Amino acid sequence: MNGSTLLSQPLTPPEAATVPLHWTHEQRLAVFECLQGMRAALWTVYGPQVQQDWRDQLVPNSAPPELDPDKPF
Repeated sequence: MNGSTLLSQPLTPPEAATVPLHWTHEQRLAVFECLQGMRAALWTVYGPQVQQDWRDQLVPNSAPPELDPDKPF
């Protein structure tokens, strides 16, 4: 699966993730710290590209709507 395929798929809401409810506090903290470290490393390497990918998902490449200055907003 390439990056463009991943970006074309809908985002999964965080509440849809399955997390075990029986983890100890050590296990929870270890996973949390691992994910935070991974996020920081990804941001360091891919930060500008991720920002552009978010923009591309939120605002597709299309012309902005025409605005009528005489119309109230």
